Formats: sequence, structure tokens, C-alpha cells
Amino acid sequence: MNRQLPFELIYQIGALIISIILVHLVYVTIIRPNADAILETQAELAAQGEEFVQDRSLYVVLRDYEQESCFILMFWAVAIMGFKGRAALAERKLLNEDFMQITDGLSILPEDTREYARPIQALPDEQREALLPRTLLAALHRFSSTRNVQDVSEAVKSACDAESDRLDSELSMVRYIAWAIPSIGFIGTVRGIGEALGQAYKAVSGDIAGVTTSLGVAFNSTFIALVISIVLMFLMHQLQHFQERLVLDTHTYCDQRLLRHLQVRGS
Repeated sequence: MNRQLPFELIYQIGALIISIILVHLVYVTIIRPNADAILETQAELAAQGEEFVQDRSLYVVLRDYEQESCFILMFWAVAIMGFKGRAALAERKLLNEDFMQITDGLSILPEDTREYARPIQALPDEQREALLPRTLLAALHRFSSTRNVQDVSEAVKSACDAESDRLDSELSMVRYIAWAIPSIGFIGTVRGIGEALGQAYKAVSGDIAGVTTSLGVAFNSTFIALVISIVLMFLMHQLQHFQERLVLDTHTYCDQRLLRHLQVRGS
């Protein structure tokens, strides 16, 4: 798995850069020009004293920098989860392979472990470092050295528990992003309320346009951040569930395809 770390780091950095470029491009070319046009029209109507219904346009809701930052983080987190989901899907496909090629009624003795380990060791590096081959090799090596089926069962359980802990720890960045997005929304809230309070003297004289615009920044940033956080947490829990099922199915595979065939002479 260590060989994958540099590539994963490069992938995450590249995904962040691409997310920044694409989201900022959409904001510069589409969202902010349309939002500014709508706000200018409303300001002109207000200056003329004409009655109008304030447009709750999606462009206006999304226009501020806090919302842009939230979308950047969301797409970055989705890219990270997509990478991990693709890796888990590739490992899950290995569960359909019959690495042991053991027929019903056949027993494996400690002396036979090298023969059954060779096909697994001959796998390409990327497949051999996956959870299932690593667990099978650890079980065969433990059986060869200890000649104890209970020790093999413990080795399988330890390998699966370690993989579960590793997968959980690798989601820490996604959890941080899911926490950071609402925090950015609250920063927008504080900024908007601060700007509104700074223009309170205009509201006293009857000009409430600046106050309402600043309050719009406050509420819109929080609204978008919370919606994005809900979507991101849902996707993260789906990925975590998929990874947990992978570990459990790997443990079941080892029980059914290997452990029940192990036998020690004289037992």
C-alpha cells in the first residue's frame, strides 16, 4: 500500500488545483456577472422609488466568496472519495476470484501452504497488495509457522481489523472538509452581519438596500454551506459503509474458502 501513497498525494493536490480552477472559472464567467446584473437592476429600481419584488435568484444566493470556497472544498472531497471508492471497488472484484482453488472435502496441511501461496505471490503488485491477497498470505504463513488453526483465525481477524482502521483513518481529510464547510458558511454569516451593522446608519435615514444586501450575504453563505455539508456527509457515509462491507466480506471469504479447509495431522 505504501507505493500508492505518493500517487494518492499527487492525485489529491491535483484534484484541489483542478477544483479551484473550474469552480472559479464558473463563478467568474457565469455566476457573478449574472448576480451583479440582477443586483444592479434592483438597486436602480430602489433608487427610483419604484416598487418591485426582490428576486431570490440562484445567482445571487451563490455569488459570494464563502459559497465559492464551499463548492471548491466539496468537489475536492468528492474527488478524494471517488479515488477511494474506485480502489475499494477494484478490491471488491477480487472477492469473485478463486485464489485457493480448493474443492469441497479437500484439506490443507501446514506442509501444503507454500503450494497454495505461490499463485497469490505471482499476482501483479497492485493486486497482491490488496486486502484479500494480503490476508490470505498472512493466514497461510501463520498456519505454516504455528500449525494452529486458531492462530490463523486470529491472523485473519487482525489483518481485517488493521485494514478497517486504516480505511477509517484515511477518511480524516474528508471529515475535516465536511467540518470546514459549515465553518466557512458561519464566517460568511459573521462577515455579512458585520457589514450590515456597519451600514446601520443608512437604514436610519431610510436607505436599507446596503443592510439587506449584507444580511443576504450572511444568510446565503450559511444556507449553501449547510446544504453542501449534508450532501457531503451522505456521500462519506455511503463510502464508509461500502468499505466496511468490503472488510467484512473479505473476512467471510477467508472463513469459507480457507479456514474451514485447514487441518493438522492427528486432529
